[in-house]
Amino acid sequence: MRSAFLLGAAVFGTASAHPRASPLVEDLLSPLRSSVSKVSSGVSSNTISTRATCSGNTADTRSEWCDYSIDTDYYSEVPDTGVTREYYFELTDVTVAPDGVSRTAMAVNGSIPGPTIFADWGDTVVVHVTNSLTDSQNGTSIHWHGIRQNYTNDQDGVVSITQCPTAPSEQITYTWRATQYGSSWYHSHFALQAWEGIFGGIVINGPATANYDEDLGMLFLNDWDHQTVDELYISAESSGPPTLDNGLINGTNTYDEGGFRYNVSFTSGTSYRMRLVNAAVDTHFKFSIDNHTLQVIASDLVPITPYETTVLDIGMGQRYDVIITADQASVADNFWLRAIPQSACSDNDNSDDIKGIVYYGDSVGTPSTSAYTYDDSCDDETANITPYLSKTVGDSSSTNTEAASVAFNDDSLFRWYLNSTTMVVDWEDPTLSQVLAGNTSYETSNAVITLPTADEWVYMVISTTMSVPHPIHLHGHDFFILAQGSGTYSSSSVTLNTDNPPRRDTAMLPASGYLVIAFETDNPGAWLMHCHIGWHTSEGFALQFIERYDEIAGITDSDRLSDGCSAWSTFQEENSIEQEDSGV
Repeated sequence: MRSAFLLGAAVFGTASAHPRASPLVEDLLSPLRSSVSKVSSGVSSNTISTRATCSGNTADTRSEWCDYSIDTDYYSEVPDTGVTREYYFELTDVTVAPDGVSRTAMAVNGSIPGPTIFADWGDTVVVHVTNSLTDSQNGTSIHWHGIRQNYTNDQDGVVSITQCPTAPSEQITYTWRATQYGSSWYHSHFALQAWEGIFGGIVINGPATANYDEDLGMLFLNDWDHQTVDELYISAESSGPPTLDNGLINGTNTYDEGGFRYNVSFTSGTSYRMRLVNAAVDTHFKFSIDNHTLQVIASDLVPITPYETTVLDIGMGQRYDVIITADQASVADNFWLRAIPQSACSDNDNSDDIKGIVYYGDSVGTPSTSAYTYDDSCDDETANITPYLSKTVGDSSSTNTEAASVAFNDDSLFRWYLNSTTMVVDWEDPTLSQVLAGNTSYETSNAVITLPTADEWVYMVISTTMSVPHPIHLHGHDFFILAQGSGTYSSSSVTLNTDNPPRRDTAMLPASGYLVIAFETDNPGAWLMHCHIGWHTSEGFALQFIERYDEIAGITDSDRLSDGCSAWSTFQEENSIEQEDSGV
């Protein structure tokens, strides 16, 4: 049996993204799947289609896709499938024991991780989200991490930026187009809910840069504690990041003598695609499978020239698609699959035992294999990444420079600053509402950078003198990594790589170092950029770009925005809710 754990009195499979789940898990998931999705293309269906619809995309021809291929420039050309994938999500409070220790959490359709969204490249995705959380403080939202939302900024799902929180007992519908393909995830963007269990996978079928036989779907790597992150945030604000108790692989692990290990069966000679997501609140992982080589074919939602490694760095919010060939049956029947927190930036009380099992044959055993050697570090994979679709970065007329630092505020609580600003935005008055009201000036604490001109190149230098690395995530864009390193950035001594540099939506700002990124102003809207460490986002490590202001009102559903804000304002007033974090 694959990973499963107790939610209240019922058992749900945490491998809902996993097409190779055991018969028991499949039996439990079938009614769940039919309740959350229907696919329409003239005719409705009540099942989720996880299989590619395009001819030519076979185990031997993964680079092909209908009349398109891996060579198609997906930034300018997208299949017109005419298909809408429709999902229904309900967010609820649950009691879980993913490692054998019971605690409260939150879930999507009763599952952690939540159901995977499946779509084909070019499909339209519609997701109806009902907030059934019972705590009087819990608004919510869902952000579609890495989805560019090209000209659909108001669907980005970020409270205080693109919407007000969705109040309990209210519903919101998100609609977006799958203009990219590959692997990503969705998660709440309200307070710390993403790390209470409000997250799940996104699989967008399309071409690939290497062939493989079977798709194993999503594999989530999480850190986990026996207190909730809301409880831990109190100490994070006052004393710094807490050390978490454990970690999970696809929602499960062992602790002391309880819990259950994730496991997956391999057939010798078969190649498997695995879609990795680091969904941790504050843990940088090194991922490996003993004795096996990983062929990396995508970083975030960007296809790359394949490369091989035995140990893969994956920071918070990052994704990698890897292919593993099952060629080690002669060595052993069982192998450890490992997610190893890096002590250089991530403390965990169970760091040596966040493991799953890969097995050959008919039954799972306890492996005796040894881990690959590695240097404990919080590095990025930047040096290995070459985007398959080559792009050149244009010149920029100016460079924005942001220095990250941390200090206590007047209440003796930690706050992160970019230059002298720690972000504070208002749940009740999101940036899009301000734009629709005609505002052209903003509070300093809103941390706004305006980008009024279309199709310009924006360069940004983000630096820190502190010995803490940060995963920097930009909404609405892939960005180009022009430079990344330790020490002090200087334009006279650091050479920028503008010839097809690594391109992704989340990259590491090195400890005591710098990250130089570039992106093009090709997507009107209000876009958040932030550190993807949960504590740091809530503590203000963020800024926002208001891009092509004059076009934003014309692409915003003002009725949806105002109706949601009206419902939230009433709820917030009736329950005397006070915002105590950055607002995002």
